[in-house]
Amino acid sequence: MSFLEMLTARLTGRKIGQDRYGNTYFESRRLQPVYNRTRRFVVTPGAQEATKVPPEWHAWLHHTTDAPLDDTNRRPWQKDHMPNLTGTPLAWRPKGHDYSGGQRRVTTGDYEAWAPDGGRGNTTP
Repeated sequence: MSFLEMLTARLTGRKIGQDRYGNTYFESRRLQPVYNRTRRFVVTPGAQEATKVPPEWHAWLHHTTDAPLDDTNRRPWQKDHMPNLTGTPLAWRPKGHDYSGGQRRVTTGDYEAWAPDGGRGNTTP
């Protein structure tokens, strides 16, 4: 987050809280005229990316809940928040992907490639 982003957030909104990932959440001081409710926004450390917002705060940001959800009563089956890894070296790649070696299973032989001319070649009428 830049200095200008934080300054603008503090001048136009009031701080609501901060999550364990360092995201700071704000609510505008005035009602939005179209929606008749306050605008809620987040300032993240580093680049702004929607996947950095955990589910507890996502519900509050989208006006689903009036207050942020409590993250202290986590169940054993709940996983920690993980950012979107698409486009990074840690992204999941299936077997046969070029970056994973490029070896895929042999097909069963029932595949027939589509040809725009019906497989007749480049004949003209």
